[in-house]
Amino acid sequence: MHDPRVDQLAKQIVRYSTQVGKRDRVWIDCFDVPPYVAVAMIRAVVEAKGLPLVKLHDSTVSRELMRHADAEMYEILAKNNLDLMKETDCYIAIRGSHNITENSDVPAEKMKMVMEKLRPFMNERVNNTRWCVLRWPTASMAQQAGMSTQAFEDYFFRVCLLDYAALVPAMNQLKKLMDKTQQVHIKGPGTDLRFSLKGLKAIACGGKHNIPDGECFSAPVKDSVEGVVSYNAPTIYQGIAFDSIKLEFSKGKIVKATSNNTAAINKILDSDPGARYIGEFAIGFNREIREPMRDILFDEKIAGSFHFTPGQAYEGIADNGNRSQVHWDMVCIQRPEYGGGEIWFDGKLIRKDGKFLLKELEPLN
Repeated sequence: MHDPRVDQLAKQIVRYSTQVGKRDRVWIDCFDVPPYVAVAMIRAVVEAKGLPLVKLHDSTVSRELMRHADAEMYEILAKNNLDLMKETDCYIAIRGSHNITENSDVPAEKMKMVMEKLRPFMNERVNNTRWCVLRWPTASMAQQAGMSTQAFEDYFFRVCLLDYAALVPAMNQLKKLMDKTQQVHIKGPGTDLRFSLKGLKAIACGGKHNIPDGECFSAPVKDSVEGVVSYNAPTIYQGIAFDSIKLEFSKGKIVKATSNNTAAINKILDSDPGARYIGEFAIGFNREIREPMRDILFDEKIAGSFHFTPGQAYEGIADNGNRSQVHWDMVCIQRPEYGGGEIWFDGKLIRKDGKFLLKELEPLN
């Protein structure tokens, strides 16, 4: 039996997130998802009088390509993708994952080269199209979350079909506050972090670009970060699982990085000079997302969390000038059951133990 929530989600992405209009060219990029998902997206785009362009991907095939990656080969693939992106008005990516560690044995130098070749394509998508990226629930994701497949599907649709529009007024208030903030101080177990937001704008995210959504992000002044941050949410990057990450900063640079796999984390942070600087600071507040599951599109929106991201800044939007092939969202949860914590803006306590204290921000709790 067809699940009507699939059609509901497709319509939300087409009508609300990307606002597809007549004759809009819409690239639907499907990774490890069943055909009926692509069909629902095609129908939603056609109903909006748009033109659907579809690509289907399989992670095992992508892994094999990356394992044998050659610079000339990926220049051709990257140019092909970039050319298509330049012809596209809207980009919608639906990403399932049969195995989140599928790329764990791709050689690091191959992964680095692939990311470098694809960066112009990704920048074009972020800066010059209306875009939305979402996960698709799979049995492996349910296992990550410690849930049955059915329970995880119900959770997925509850999170993704949240009434994001209702949160926009409070999100905009948080954006305005971040826009005028100069100094940020974050405290918590193993965390005492200071940095400046002076001159940098924040972006409120309410279901327009990521599904699930629920964050407001900016970037620190590149050389302003001082102190230490300890992340309590597990993460996965380039197919490698990491826990208990701790970063120490001096003049904006990560001068010490440890984790359950200290050698691997430092290898990634040594990918290029920008990987040891921060490209994003964001506050998460999706009330339906409570626990981490090593899937960053969910984990970075966890209620009562923040993420502090080594690597590439978002060019042209919340841009501190940092450039890197790396963009690694690392998450710290500050609710009481995770040890609590505080966020201070210009000497004023804004959030304590994951709860916003200002009345105009309370709808985000």
